[in-house]
Amino acid sequence: MTTQRKAIIIGSGIGGLALGIRLQSLGFDTTIVEKLDGPGGRAYVRRAHGFTFDMGPTVITVPHFIEELFALERGVHNLDKPDFPSHVLAPQNGSAPTLAHTSRYVQIVPIKPFYRIYFDDGAYFDYDGDREHTREQIKAIAPDDLEGYERFHAAAQAIFERGFLQLGYTYFDSLGSMLAIAPELLKLDAVRTLFSFTSRYFKNDKLRRVFSFEPLLIGGNPLAVPAIYAMIHFVEKTWGIHFAMGGTGALVRGFVQKFEELGGTIRYNSEVKRILISGPDGAPARGRFGRRIARGVELADGSQLRADIVISNGDYAHTYMNLIEPRYRLFNTDARAKRMRQSMSLVVIYFGFRADGLDLGLRHHNIILSSRYEELLRDIFDRRVLAPDMSHYLHVPTLTDPSLAPPGHHAAYTLVPVPNNRSGLNWSQIGDAFADKALRFLDEAGYIPGLCERLVYKSFITPDYFERSLNSYLGNAFGPEPTLLQTAYFRPHNKSEDIENLYLVGASTQPGGGTPSVMMSAKMTARIIARDFGLL
Repeated sequence: MTTQRKAIIIGSGIGGLALGIRLQSLGFDTTIVEKLDGPGGRAYVRRAHGFTFDMGPTVITVPHFIEELFALERGVHNLDKPDFPSHVLAPQNGSAPTLAHTSRYVQIVPIKPFYRIYFDDGAYFDYDGDREHTREQIKAIAPDDLEGYERFHAAAQAIFERGFLQLGYTYFDSLGSMLAIAPELLKLDAVRTLFSFTSRYFKNDKLRRVFSFEPLLIGGNPLAVPAIYAMIHFVEKTWGIHFAMGGTGALVRGFVQKFEELGGTIRYNSEVKRILISGPDGAPARGRFGRRIARGVELADGSQLRADIVISNGDYAHTYMNLIEPRYRLFNTDARAKRMRQSMSLVVIYFGFRADGLDLGLRHHNIILSSRYEELLRDIFDRRVLAPDMSHYLHVPTLTDPSLAPPGHHAAYTLVPVPNNRSGLNWSQIGDAFADKALRFLDEAGYIPGLCERLVYKSFITPDYFERSLNSYLGNAFGPEPTLLQTAYFRPHNKSEDIENLYLVGASTQPGGGTPSVMMSAKMTARIIARDFGLL
Protein backbone atom coordinates (compact mmCIF):
# COMPACT_ATOMS: atom_id res chain seq x y z
CA MET A 1 0.00 0.00 0.00
CA THR A 2 1.41 3.39 -1.07
CA THR A 3 1.65 6.04 1.63
CA GLN A 4 0.11 9.34 0.56
CA ARG A 5 2.68 12.12 0.30
CA LYS A 6 1.99 15.09 2.55
CA ALA A 7 2.84 18.73 1.95
CA ILE A 8 2.70 21.78 4.19
CA ILE A 9 2.52 25.30 2.76
CA ILE A 10 3.31 28.23 5.02
CA GLY A 11 0.99 31.10 4.09
CA SER A 12 -2.32 31.34 2.22
CA GLY A 13 -1.42 34.15 -0.13
CA ILE A 14 -2.28 33.79 -3.80
CA GLY A 15 1.01 31.95 -4.37
CA GLY A 16 0.34 29.50 -1.54
CA LEU A 17 -3.22 28.84 -2.67
CA ALA A 18 -2.21 28.41 -6.31
CA LEU A 19 0.52 25.95 -5.33
CA GLY A 20 -1.85 24.15 -2.97
CA ILE A 21 -4.27 23.58 -5.85
CA ARG A 22 -1.43 22.31 -8.03
CA LEU A 23 -0.09 19.97 -5.35
CA GLN A 24 -3.54 18.50 -4.84
CA SER A 25 -3.72 17.88 -8.58
CA LEU A 26 -0.36 16.09 -8.30
CA GLY A 27 -1.77 13.76 -5.63
CA PHE A 28 -0.27 15.32 -2.49
CA ASP A 29 -2.33 15.81 0.67
CA THR A 30 -1.69 19.47 1.38
CA THR A 31 -2.22 21.55 4.50
CA ILE A 32 -1.86 25.33 4.35
CA VAL A 33 -1.04 26.99 7.68
CA GLU A 34 -1.90 30.67 7.92
CA LYS A 35 -0.99 33.19 10.63
CA LEU A 36 -4.03 35.41 10.02
CA ASP A 37 -7.66 34.53 10.76
CA GLY A 38 -8.53 34.32 7.06
CA PRO A 39 -6.92 33.65 3.68
CA GLY A 40 -5.10 35.92 1.26
CA GLY A 41 -1.92 37.12 2.94
CA ARG A 42 -1.27 40.45 1.24
CA ALA A 43 -4.65 39.92 -0.45
CA TYR A 44 -6.49 39.83 2.88
CA VAL A 45 -9.89 41.56 3.04
CA ARG A 46 -10.94 44.24 5.52
CA ARG A 47 -14.67 44.70 6.21
CA ALA A 48 -16.10 47.53 8.32
CA HIS A 49 -19.41 49.43 8.56
CA GLY A 50 -20.77 47.83 5.40
CA PHE A 51 -17.62 48.52 3.34
CA THR A 52 -15.42 45.83 1.81
CA PHE A 53 -11.79 46.67 1.09
CA ASP A 54 -9.18 44.58 -0.68
CA MET A 55 -6.10 45.26 1.43
CA GLY A 56 -3.58 44.45 -1.27
CA PRO A 57 -3.56 43.55 -4.97
CA THR A 58 -6.42 44.83 -7.11
CA VAL A 59 -5.05 44.54 -10.66
CA ILE A 60 -5.73 41.20 -12.37
CA THR A 61 -4.01 40.35 -15.65
CA VAL A 62 -3.58 37.16 -17.70
CA PRO A 63 -6.94 35.56 -16.76
CA HIS A 64 -5.72 32.39 -18.50
CA PHE A 65 -3.54 31.72 -15.43
CA ILE A 66 -6.64 31.78 -13.23
CA GLU A 67 -8.67 29.64 -15.62
CA GLU A 68 -5.87 27.07 -15.69
CA LEU A 69 -5.98 26.70 -11.91
CA PHE A 70 -9.74 26.32 -11.74
CA ALA A 71 -9.58 23.64 -14.48
CA LEU A 72 -7.29 21.34 -12.46
CA GLU A 73 -8.58 18.09 -10.99
CA ARG A 74 -7.18 15.50 -8.61
CA GLY A 75 -4.70 13.49 -10.63
CA VAL A 76 -4.80 15.92 -13.61
CA HIS A 77 -1.93 18.37 -13.23
CA ASN A 78 -1.39 19.69 -16.81
CA LEU A 79 2.22 20.63 -15.97
CA ASP A 80 3.38 18.95 -19.17
CA LYS A 81 1.09 21.06 -21.37
CA PRO A 82 2.09 24.33 -23.15
CA ASP A 83 2.07 27.35 -20.86
CA PHE A 84 0.60 29.56 -23.56
CA PRO A 85 -1.62 27.43 -25.82
CA SER A 86 -2.59 28.91 -29.18
CA HIS A 87 -6.12 29.85 -28.12
CA VAL A 88 -4.69 32.00 -25.31
CA LEU A 89 -2.52 33.94 -27.74
CA ALA A 90 -5.27 34.37 -30.33
CA PRO A 91 -6.75 37.89 -30.54
CA GLN A 92 -9.93 38.32 -28.53
CA ASN A 93 -11.14 41.24 -30.71
CA GLY A 94 -11.81 43.26 -27.60
CA SER A 95 -14.13 40.68 -26.07
CA ALA A 96 -13.65 39.04 -22.69
CA PRO A 97 -11.82 35.68 -22.80
CA THR A 98 -13.73 32.46 -22.26
CA LEU A 99 -13.42 31.52 -18.60
CA ALA A 100 -15.75 28.54 -18.30
CA HIS A 101 -14.09 27.01 -15.22
CA THR A 102 -13.43 30.35 -13.53
CA SER A 103 -17.06 31.40 -13.82
CA ARG A 104 -18.04 28.58 -11.44
CA TYR A 105 -16.09 30.31 -8.67
CA VAL A 106 -15.82 34.04 -9.43
CA GLN A 107 -16.91 36.55 -12.05
CA ILE A 108 -14.03 38.40 -13.71
CA VAL A 109 -14.77 41.48 -15.81
CA PRO A 110 -12.51 43.65 -18.00
CA ILE A 111 -11.69 47.19 -16.88
CA LYS A 112 -11.16 50.11 -19.28
CA PRO A 113 -9.23 52.26 -19.25
CA PHE A 114 -6.61 50.14 -17.56
CA TYR A 115 -5.42 53.24 -15.70
CA ARG A 116 -6.17 56.94 -15.73
CA ILE A 117 -2.79 58.56 -15.15
CA TYR A 118 -2.97 62.09 -13.73
CA PHE A 119 -0.16 64.61 -14.05
CA ASP A 120 0.52 67.41 -11.59
CA ASP A 121 -0.97 70.03 -13.96
CA GLY A 122 -4.39 68.31 -13.90
CA ALA A 123 -4.08 66.70 -17.34
CA TYR A 124 -4.42 62.95 -17.64
CA PHE A 125 -3.67 60.03 -19.94
CA ASP A 126 -6.07 57.10 -20.27
CA TYR A 127 -4.05 53.98 -20.92
CA ASP A 128 -6.35 51.30 -22.34
CA GLY A 129 -4.13 49.20 -24.61
CA ASP A 130 -5.81 50.53 -27.74
CA ARG A 131 -3.00 51.48 -30.10
CA GLU A 132 -4.91 54.13 -32.03
CA HIS A 133 -6.34 55.77 -28.92
CA THR A 134 -2.86 55.77 -27.43
CA ARG A 135 -1.51 57.45 -30.56
CA GLU A 136 -4.23 60.11 -30.40
CA GLN A 137 -3.32 60.96 -26.82
CA ILE A 138 0.40 61.04 -27.60
CA LYS A 139 -0.30 63.36 -30.51
CA ALA A 140 -2.19 65.71 -28.20
CA ILE A 141 0.67 65.78 -25.67
CA ALA A 142 3.81 65.53 -27.81
CA PRO A 143 3.33 64.95 -31.56
CA ASP A 144 7.09 64.59 -32.03
CA ASP A 145 7.01 61.40 -29.91
CA LEU A 146 4.65 59.48 -32.21
CA GLU A 147 7.51 57.93 -34.14
CA GLY A 148 9.24 57.09 -30.84
CA TYR A 149 6.10 55.34 -29.62
CA GLU A 150 6.12 53.08 -32.67
CA ARG A 151 9.72 52.11 -31.97
CA PHE A 152 8.97 51.63 -28.26
CA HIS A 153 5.96 49.46 -29.15
CA ALA A 154 8.11 47.23 -31.37
CA ALA A 155 10.91 46.97 -28.78
CA ALA A 156 8.50 46.19 -25.92
CA GLN A 157 6.78 43.56 -28.06
CA ALA A 158 10.10 41.84 -28.79
CA ILE A 159 10.94 41.78 -25.07
CA PHE A 160 7.46 40.43 -24.26
CA GLU A 161 7.64 37.65 -26.82
CA ARG A 162 11.06 36.47 -25.65
CA GLY A 163 11.04 37.46 -21.98
CA PHE A 164 7.47 36.48 -21.10
CA LEU A 165 6.09 34.02 -23.63
CA GLN A 166 9.29 32.02 -24.12
CA LEU A 167 11.27 32.54 -20.90
CA GLY A 168 8.56 33.46 -18.38
CA TYR A 169 8.38 29.97 -16.90
CA THR A 170 12.11 29.28 -17.07
CA TYR A 171 13.56 28.36 -13.71
CA PHE A 172 17.08 29.78 -13.46
CA ASP A 173 18.74 27.40 -11.01
CA SER A 174 22.31 27.94 -12.17
CA LEU A 175 24.47 30.86 -13.24
CA GLY A 176 25.02 29.11 -16.55
CA SER A 177 21.28 29.15 -17.30
CA MET A 178 21.32 32.92 -16.78
CA LEU A 179 24.48 33.56 -18.78
CA ALA A 180 23.12 31.53 -21.69
CA ILE A 181 20.43 34.13 -22.38
CA ALA A 182 22.49 37.22 -21.46
CA PRO A 183 23.64 37.99 -25.03
CA GLU A 184 20.05 37.88 -26.26
CA LEU A 185 18.84 40.18 -23.48
CA LEU A 186 21.65 42.60 -24.34
CA LYS A 187 20.59 42.52 -27.98
CA LEU A 188 17.02 43.33 -26.95
CA ASP A 189 18.38 46.19 -24.81
CA ALA A 190 16.53 44.61 -21.89
CA VAL A 191 19.21 45.06 -19.23
CA ARG A 192 19.48 48.84 -19.10
CA THR A 193 17.08 50.48 -16.63
CA LEU A 194 13.48 50.78 -17.71
CA PHE A 195 13.41 54.58 -17.36
CA SER A 196 16.55 54.87 -19.48
CA PHE A 197 15.03 52.47 -22.02
CA THR A 198 11.80 54.49 -22.16
CA SER A 199 13.73 57.76 -22.44
CA ARG A 200 15.35 56.49 -25.64
CA TYR A 201 11.96 56.61 -27.34
CA PHE A 202 10.15 59.53 -25.67
CA LYS A 203 11.42 63.08 -25.23
CA ASN A 204 8.36 64.28 -23.33
CA ASP A 205 8.54 63.86 -19.54
CA LYS A 206 4.85 62.95 -19.24
CA LEU A 207 5.16 60.14 -21.75
CA ARG A 208 8.34 58.85 -20.14
CA ARG A 209 6.33 58.52 -16.93
CA VAL A 210 3.29 56.92 -18.59
CA PHE A 211 5.42 54.17 -20.13
CA SER A 212 7.66 53.50 -17.12
CA PHE A 213 5.47 53.66 -13.98
CA GLU A 214 4.06 50.11 -14.10
CA PRO A 215 6.87 48.33 -12.16
CA LEU A 216 5.87 50.42 -9.14
CA LEU A 217 2.80 48.17 -8.91
CA ILE A 218 5.12 45.22 -8.19
CA GLY A 219 7.58 47.06 -5.96
CA GLY A 220 10.09 48.04 -8.63
CA ASN A 221 11.82 51.39 -9.07
CA PRO A 222 11.55 52.46 -12.74
CA LEU A 223 15.00 54.02 -12.35
CA ALA A 224 16.49 50.66 -11.33
CA VAL A 225 14.46 47.74 -12.75
CA PRO A 226 15.87 46.26 -15.96
CA ALA A 227 14.06 47.10 -19.18
CA ILE A 228 12.83 43.52 -19.45
CA TYR A 229 9.94 44.88 -17.37
CA ALA A 230 8.80 46.76 -20.46
CA MET A 231 7.02 43.48 -21.14
CA ILE A 232 4.38 44.54 -18.57
CA HIS A 233 3.12 46.99 -21.19
CA PHE A 234 2.48 44.12 -23.57
CA VAL A 235 1.15 41.73 -20.94
CA GLU A 236 -1.57 44.29 -20.21
CA LYS A 237 -2.10 45.10 -23.88
CA THR A 238 -2.45 41.41 -24.80
CA TRP A 239 -4.82 40.25 -22.05
CA GLY A 240 -6.16 43.48 -20.57
CA ILE A 241 -6.80 44.46 -16.97
CA HIS A 242 -9.58 42.67 -15.10
CA PHE A 243 -11.45 42.89 -11.82
CA ALA A 244 -13.03 40.15 -9.74
CA MET A 245 -16.57 41.14 -8.83
CA GLY A 246 -16.65 41.26 -5.05
CA GLY A 247 -12.99 42.28 -5.09
CA THR A 248 -9.75 40.32 -5.19
CA GLY A 249 -10.98 38.70 -1.99
CA ALA A 250 -13.65 36.96 -4.07
CA LEU A 251 -10.89 35.45 -6.21
CA VAL A 252 -9.09 34.33 -3.05
CA ARG A 253 -12.30 32.70 -1.78
CA GLY A 254 -12.64 30.94 -5.13
CA PHE A 255 -9.12 29.56 -4.81
CA VAL A 256 -9.87 28.39 -1.25
CA GLN A 257 -13.02 26.66 -2.45
CA LYS A 258 -11.15 24.93 -5.29
CA PHE A 259 -8.33 23.86 -2.98
CA GLU A 260 -10.76 22.38 -0.46
CA GLU A 261 -12.79 20.66 -3.21
CA LEU A 262 -9.57 18.90 -4.22
CA GLY A 263 -9.12 17.71 -0.63
CA GLY A 264 -6.77 20.37 0.74
CA THR A 265 -6.95 21.73 4.29
CA ILE A 266 -6.35 25.26 5.62
CA ARG A 267 -5.59 26.05 9.26
CA TYR A 268 -5.99 29.71 10.26
CA ASN A 269 -4.54 31.42 13.36
CA SER A 270 -1.60 29.03 12.93
CA GLU A 271 1.65 30.95 12.83
CA VAL A 272 4.76 28.88 12.12
CA LYS A 273 7.50 29.16 14.75
CA ARG A 274 10.09 27.04 12.96
CA ILE A 275 10.60 24.57 10.15
CA LEU A 276 11.54 21.12 11.45
CA ILE A 277 14.85 19.85 10.10
CA SER A 278 16.36 16.40 10.48
CA GLY A 279 18.87 14.11 8.84
CA PRO A 280 18.17 10.95 6.82
CA ASP A 281 15.61 8.56 8.34
CA GLY A 282 14.66 11.16 10.93
CA ALA A 283 18.09 11.19 12.58
CA PRO A 284 19.28 14.55 13.97
CA ALA A 285 20.68 16.84 11.28
CA ARG A 286 24.42 17.40 11.45
CA GLY A 287 24.60 21.14 10.91
CA ARG A 288 25.64 23.00 7.77
CA PHE A 289 27.67 20.26 6.16
CA GLY A 290 25.48 17.26 6.90
CA ARG A 291 22.41 16.19 4.98
CA ARG A 292 19.43 18.29 6.08
CA ILE A 293 15.81 17.51 5.22
CA ALA A 294 12.61 19.48 5.95
CA ARG A 295 10.21 17.28 7.91
CA GLY A 296 7.39 19.64 8.87
CA VAL A 297 6.69 22.73 10.96
CA GLU A 298 6.27 23.69 14.58
CA LEU A 299 3.49 26.20 15.28
CA ALA A 300 3.51 29.05 17.77
CA ASP A 301 1.36 26.98 20.13
CA GLY A 302 4.03 24.27 20.25
CA SER A 303 2.18 21.71 18.14
CA GLN A 304 4.01 20.03 15.28
CA LEU A 305 2.83 19.01 11.81
CA ARG A 306 4.84 16.47 9.84
CA ALA A 307 5.09 16.30 6.06
CA ASP A 308 7.22 15.02 3.20
CA ILE A 309 7.78 18.53 1.84
CA VAL A 310 7.51 22.06 3.21
CA ILE A 311 6.91 25.13 1.06
CA SER A 312 7.11 28.71 2.28
CA ASN A 313 4.82 31.28 0.70
CA GLY A 314 6.21 33.74 3.21
CA ASP A 315 8.86 36.41 2.91
CA TYR A 316 12.25 35.03 1.82
CA ALA A 317 14.29 36.74 4.55
CA HIS A 318 11.79 35.83 7.27
CA THR A 319 11.69 32.20 6.11
CA TYR A 320 15.42 31.68 6.39
CA MET A 321 16.37 34.04 9.23
CA ASN A 322 13.45 33.32 11.57
CA LEU A 323 12.18 29.83 10.75
CA ILE A 324 15.45 27.91 10.20
CA GLU A 325 18.37 27.80 12.61
CA PRO A 326 21.60 29.35 11.24
CA ARG A 327 23.49 26.05 11.75
CA TYR A 328 21.43 24.50 8.95
CA ARG A 329 22.11 27.25 6.42
CA LEU A 330 25.29 27.37 4.35
CA PHE A 331 23.96 29.34 1.37
CA ASN A 332 20.97 31.37 2.63
CA THR A 333 22.75 32.90 5.60
CA ASP A 334 21.55 35.88 7.63
CA ALA A 335 24.25 37.98 5.98
CA ARG A 336 23.01 37.10 2.48
CA ALA A 337 19.39 37.84 3.38
CA LYS A 338 20.32 41.16 4.93
CA ARG A 339 22.43 42.19 1.93
CA MET A 340 19.50 41.76 -0.41
CA ARG A 341 17.74 45.01 -1.32
CA GLN A 342 14.15 44.92 -0.16
CA SER A 343 11.34 46.57 -2.09
CA MET A 344 9.68 49.76 -0.95
CA SER A 345 6.82 49.72 1.49
CA LEU A 346 3.40 51.36 1.45
CA VAL A 347 0.93 53.39 3.41
CA VAL A 348 -2.54 52.31 2.30
CA ILE A 349 -5.57 54.28 3.46
CA TYR A 350 -8.95 52.53 3.26
CA PHE A 351 -11.89 54.91 3.27
CA GLY A 352 -15.62 55.10 2.65
CA PHE A 353 -17.46 58.29 1.72
CA ARG A 354 -20.90 59.54 0.78
CA ALA A 355 -21.48 59.67 -2.97
CA ASP A 356 -24.68 61.77 -3.00
CA GLY A 357 -24.53 64.59 -5.55
CA LEU A 358 -20.89 63.81 -6.38
CA ASP A 359 -19.85 63.47 -10.02
CA LEU A 360 -16.53 61.66 -9.81
CA GLY A 361 -14.21 62.09 -12.76
CA LEU A 362 -12.11 59.18 -11.56
CA ARG A 363 -11.82 55.73 -13.06
CA HIS A 364 -11.50 52.33 -11.39
CA HIS A 365 -7.67 52.51 -11.33
CA ASN A 366 -6.07 55.97 -11.00
CA ILE A 367 -2.38 56.86 -10.89
CA ILE A 368 -1.74 60.35 -9.49
CA LEU A 369 1.84 61.41 -10.15
CA SER A 370 3.77 64.02 -8.22
CA SER A 371 5.58 66.77 -10.10
CA ARG A 372 8.82 65.16 -8.88
CA TYR A 373 8.98 61.78 -10.59
CA GLU A 374 12.65 60.82 -10.54
CA GLU A 375 13.54 62.67 -7.34
CA LEU A 376 10.57 61.21 -5.46
CA LEU A 377 11.65 57.72 -6.56
CA ARG A 378 15.15 58.43 -5.23
CA ASP A 379 13.69 59.64 -1.94
CA ILE A 380 11.73 56.40 -1.55
CA PHE A 381 14.21 53.80 -2.81
CA ASP A 382 17.67 55.29 -2.29
CA ARG A 383 17.62 58.08 0.30
CA ARG A 384 14.79 56.37 2.25
CA VAL A 385 13.32 59.62 3.48
CA LEU A 386 9.71 60.71 3.79
CA ALA A 387 9.26 63.25 1.00
CA PRO A 388 7.05 66.35 1.38
CA ASP A 389 5.07 65.27 -1.69
CA MET A 390 3.54 61.92 -2.61
CA SER A 391 2.20 59.94 -5.53
CA HIS A 392 -0.95 57.83 -5.24
CA TYR A 393 -2.52 54.75 -6.71
CA LEU A 394 -6.20 55.50 -6.05
CA HIS A 395 -8.52 52.51 -6.34
CA VAL A 396 -12.29 53.10 -6.53
CA PRO A 397 -13.80 49.63 -7.09
CA THR A 398 -17.37 50.74 -6.41
CA LEU A 399 -17.34 52.42 -9.82
CA THR A 400 -17.44 48.83 -11.12
CA ASP A 401 -19.04 46.95 -8.22
CA PRO A 402 -21.33 49.08 -6.01
CA SER A 403 -21.96 46.11 -3.70
CA LEU A 404 -18.65 46.83 -1.95
CA ALA A 405 -20.19 49.81 -0.13
CA PRO A 406 -23.54 50.68 1.47
CA PRO A 407 -26.06 52.30 -0.91
CA GLY A 408 -25.13 55.89 -1.75
CA HIS A 409 -21.47 55.42 -0.80
CA HIS A 410 -18.11 54.60 -2.38
CA ALA A 411 -15.37 52.35 -1.01
CA ALA A 412 -11.84 53.31 -2.00
CA TYR A 413 -8.25 53.02 -1.03
CA THR A 414 -5.27 55.15 -1.85
CA LEU A 415 -1.84 53.57 -1.84
CA VAL A 416 1.21 55.76 -1.27
CA PRO A 417 4.73 54.35 -1.82
CA VAL A 418 7.07 55.03 1.12
CA PRO A 419 10.49 53.73 2.19
CA ASN A 420 10.66 50.37 3.92
CA ASN A 421 11.59 50.22 7.60
CA ARG A 422 15.30 50.49 6.96
CA SER A 423 14.43 54.19 6.99
CA GLY A 424 13.97 54.19 10.77
CA LEU A 425 10.73 56.19 10.47
CA ASN A 426 8.46 55.90 13.51
CA TRP A 427 5.09 55.14 11.95
CA SER A 428 3.32 54.87 15.29
CA GLN A 429 4.01 58.59 15.69
CA ILE A 430 3.62 59.87 12.13
CA GLY A 431 1.07 57.47 10.61
CA ASP A 432 -2.12 59.34 11.52
CA ALA A 433 -0.86 62.68 10.24
CA PHE A 434 0.44 61.09 7.04
CA ALA A 435 -2.91 59.39 6.32
CA ASP A 436 -4.80 62.64 6.96
CA LYS A 437 -2.43 64.51 4.66
CA ALA A 438 -3.03 61.99 1.87
CA LEU A 439 -6.83 62.31 2.14
CA ARG A 440 -6.68 66.12 2.34
CA PHE A 441 -4.68 66.11 -0.87
CA LEU A 442 -7.35 64.09 -2.69
CA ASP A 443 -9.95 66.57 -1.43
CA GLU A 444 -8.13 69.85 -2.01
CA ALA A 445 -6.64 68.85 -5.38
CA GLY A 446 -10.17 68.07 -6.60
CA TYR A 447 -9.87 64.34 -7.15
CA ILE A 448 -12.67 63.73 -4.62
CA PRO A 449 -14.12 67.19 -3.87
CA GLY A 450 -15.37 67.57 -0.31
CA LEU A 451 -13.90 64.21 0.71
CA CYS A 452 -13.10 65.28 4.26
CA GLU A 453 -16.74 66.25 4.86
CA ARG A 454 -18.09 63.16 3.08
CA LEU A 455 -15.82 60.72 4.90
CA VAL A 456 -17.66 58.12 7.00
CA TYR A 457 -14.89 55.53 7.49
CA LYS A 458 -11.09 55.56 7.52
CA SER A 459 -8.34 53.13 8.49
CA PHE A 460 -4.81 52.62 7.25
CA ILE A 461 -1.75 50.40 7.29
CA THR A 462 1.93 51.37 7.34
CA PRO A 463 5.21 49.50 6.87
CA ASP A 464 4.77 48.22 10.42
CA TYR A 465 1.75 46.17 9.28
CA PHE A 466 3.86 44.45 6.63
CA GLU A 467 6.63 43.75 9.13
CA ARG A 468 4.56 42.67 12.13
CA SER A 469 1.37 41.18 10.70
CA LEU A 470 2.75 39.76 7.46
CA ASN A 471 6.25 38.88 8.75
CA SER A 472 7.82 40.86 5.92
CA TYR A 473 11.47 41.79 6.52
CA LEU A 474 11.89 45.54 7.07
CA GLY A 475 8.22 45.96 6.23
CA ASN A 476 8.83 45.47 2.50
CA ALA A 477 5.57 45.25 0.54
CA PHE A 478 6.68 43.18 -2.46
CA GLY A 479 9.67 41.02 -1.47
CA PRO A 480 13.21 41.63 -2.75
CA GLU A 481 13.41 44.66 -5.03
CA PRO A 482 13.44 43.55 -8.70
CA THR A 483 16.78 45.04 -9.69
CA LEU A 484 18.98 43.49 -12.39
CA LEU A 485 21.10 41.73 -9.76
CA GLN A 486 17.96 40.37 -8.05
CA THR A 487 16.27 39.03 -11.17
CA ALA A 488 16.16 35.47 -12.59
CA TYR A 489 19.10 33.42 -11.19
CA PHE A 490 19.99 36.22 -8.79
CA ARG A 491 16.54 36.18 -7.20
CA PRO A 492 15.87 33.74 -4.32
CA HIS A 493 15.40 30.23 -5.66
CA ASN A 494 12.17 28.24 -5.54
CA LYS A 495 14.07 25.21 -4.30
CA SER A 496 16.23 25.60 -1.21
CA GLU A 497 19.96 25.17 -1.71
CA ASP A 498 20.41 24.34 1.97
CA ILE A 499 17.65 21.91 2.87
CA GLU A 500 16.14 19.01 0.94
CA ASN A 501 12.37 18.96 0.45
CA LEU A 502 12.12 22.68 1.26
CA TYR A 503 10.72 24.93 -1.46
CA LEU A 504 9.58 28.54 -1.81
CA VAL A 505 6.78 30.17 -3.75
CA GLY A 506 5.42 33.68 -4.19
CA ALA A 507 6.65 37.23 -4.67
CA SER A 508 10.04 36.63 -3.01
CA THR A 509 11.03 33.96 -5.51
CA GLN A 510 11.35 33.57 -9.27
CA PRO A 511 9.93 35.09 -11.41
CA GLY A 512 8.94 37.94 -9.03
CA GLY A 513 6.12 40.05 -7.62
CA GLY A 514 2.66 40.82 -8.94
CA THR A 515 -0.40 38.58 -9.12
CA PRO A 516 0.40 36.92 -12.48
CA SER A 517 4.05 36.34 -11.54
CA VAL A 518 3.01 34.80 -8.22
CA MET A 519 0.75 32.34 -10.06
CA MET A 520 3.65 31.62 -12.43
CA SER A 521 5.86 31.02 -9.41
CA ALA A 522 3.38 28.41 -8.16
CA LYS A 523 3.54 26.55 -11.46
CA MET A 524 7.35 26.72 -11.54
CA THR A 525 7.62 25.37 -7.98
CA ALA A 526 5.04 22.65 -8.73
CA ARG A 527 7.14 21.52 -11.71
CA ILE A 528 10.28 21.35 -9.59
CA ILE A 529 8.48 19.26 -6.94
CA ALA A 530 6.92 17.01 -9.59
CA ARG A 531 10.33 16.31 -11.12
CA ASP A 532 11.95 15.73 -7.74
CA PHE A 533 9.29 13.12 -6.91
CA GLY A 534 9.18 11.51 -10.35
CA LEU A 535 5.70 12.80 -11.18
CA LEU A 536 6.67 14.59 -14.39
